[in-house]
Amino acid sequence: MKSLLLIFIVLISTHKIALADDASKWLKKEIDVILDSYKKETISKETKFLMIEKTINSNFAGTGIAKFVSGDSWSLADKEDKKKYIKLFKRHLALSIASMMQGYSNQEYKLTRNSYDSKNKVSLIDMKIYNNTGNLVVTWRVKKSKEKFYVIDLLVADISLVVAKRSEFNSILKNIDNDLKELNIVLEKQNESSFNKFIN
Repeated sequence: MKSLLLIFIVLISTHKIALADDASKWLKKEIDVILDSYKKETISKETKFLMIEKTINSNFAGTGIAKFVSGDSWSLADKEDKKKYIKLFKRHLALSIASMMQGYSNQEYKLTRNSYDSKNKVSLIDMKIYNNTGNLVVTWRVKKSKEKFYVIDLLVADISLVVAKRSEFNSILKNIDNDLKELNIVLEKQNESSFNKFIN
């Protein structure tokens, strides 16, 4: 009986390690796509961003994050406002991550630790970024759905991007009576300003 239990535990542990390793390999490939985009001096900043945005939109759970961030305003909005908000939020997310990654584009990084949270079915992958003054650890939360991996959150210095965005958007929504339509107007202006800063 004990030997069967031991075999079962080993099999589960092996499965967890395999899932975490697969997620880690996938993530490294996608991070390299983004960082390599920054290094291409022959293409315009706008084209560079569009390449990065495409990668982020393909690999982040943008719709799910957008719904979470919008809080109660999501259930109060109509279909068209929701559709527009998802599109605007995905661009906002891409601009936020592209801007953050831009600061690390010329630095060395290494994926140092990966683990699998079986309760939430999420791989946790630590990315250590090295610079002249020390290093910074970014933890990526990756989930597999329908045979594809998606980033569902990332933590910079233990601060969750998703939670920070929810707090940021809640502050805006409080001032506009939880109106998603009004949030879309604010978000569109923010995106335009951030995009112009990125490409200039």
